[in-house]
Amino acid sequence: MTQALRTMTKLFSFLGLLIFFLGCGGSADPAKNFAIQLENKTLQQNDQVGIAFQNKKNIEISDLHYYIDGKELPVKNGKITMNLPTLGNKTLTAKFKIEDQTVEIEKKIKVLASTSPEVYTYEVINTYPHDPKAYTQGLEFHNGVLYESTGKKGASSIRKVNFETGEVLQKIDMENTVFGEGITIMNDKLYQLTWQSGFGYVYDINTFEKIKNFTYGKSKEGWGLCNDGEKIYKSDGTEKIWLLDPETLDEKGHIETVTNKSIFNKANELEYVTGKLYANVYQNQSMMIIDASSGVIEGVINFGGLESQVDKGPEWDKVNSVLNGVAYHPERETFFVTGKNWNKLFEVKIKKKY
Repeated sequence: MTQALRTMTKLFSFLGLLIFFLGCGGSADPAKNFAIQLENKTLQQNDQVGIAFQNKKNIEISDLHYYIDGKELPVKNGKITMNLPTLGNKTLTAKFKIEDQTVEIEKKIKVLASTSPEVYTYEVINTYPHDPKAYTQGLEFHNGVLYESTGKKGASSIRKVNFETGEVLQKIDMENTVFGEGITIMNDKLYQLTWQSGFGYVYDINTFEKIKNFTYGKSKEGWGLCNDGEKIYKSDGTEKIWLLDPETLDEKGHIETVTNKSIFNKANELEYVTGKLYANVYQNQSMMIIDASSGVIEGVINFGGLESQVDKGPEWDKVNSVLNGVAYHPERETFFVTGKNWNKLFEVKIKKKY
């Protein structure tokens, strides 16, 4: 069969299908004649959910399959199992054939966690001085040394700090036109976000010399950063935490932060520890413990009462001087937390609340 004949055959097949739908009182879009119906309104991980395929015109179809994120969900006894690697906003797709044409229809769904978050509290181990002029946006240890980024236009910086004394050992200031955000350190590079400028920076960790800029993709803002040694995690104020390639800084995917009741947003400063993301909640005295693979919020740390231990000087802003900044010290196995314009840095242990 020649290429021209193949093309002609496909064209006649398509025209025949189009005439069939229009003759049945349908539209040129065959997908409008079908719908996916689910038994449950609320969907959670590992739920077995009754599913039905609505065929409004009783059109003969074949080879029907269901997918989420490219993963097929087999139907057993009229049910599919919501066993997904990541949760949150999803698209359930039905693929089937009408004659030799493949048709797809979609249904927007939300898949939540199967269990509620554990509640945690904290114990203060040590208290150290912290620069009250520092509008803290990022905090991370590297080789036992604390690195910090600060925000606000005209006051944004990255700095290397002696955490025990609060002394700034090394510092560079950013341009007055940008609002600095979170940082992370990987492969002798320090990565820094800006808030709404649409780009971030990469620096040499030893000299703070700027290596390059990088632009954001689908995420329009920059909030927090951390890494697991292979990839970088980036929060943007939405329910999404983006996964970045450390070389190209391209967004390779995302997870969404969910509980058993809702999809949650406003993850701010981030820290990665053994498969979990510790995330400050914007303008809240709490922190989320998020499974880095699925996005499930497995725990919530209540830091209530910590702010009352801070001396509130002239830099204090009752609206914006909130808890922000979390860094894990692997040798000490403790967390260091502070806030925007806080004059103290707290070394804490996290423990379950009973």
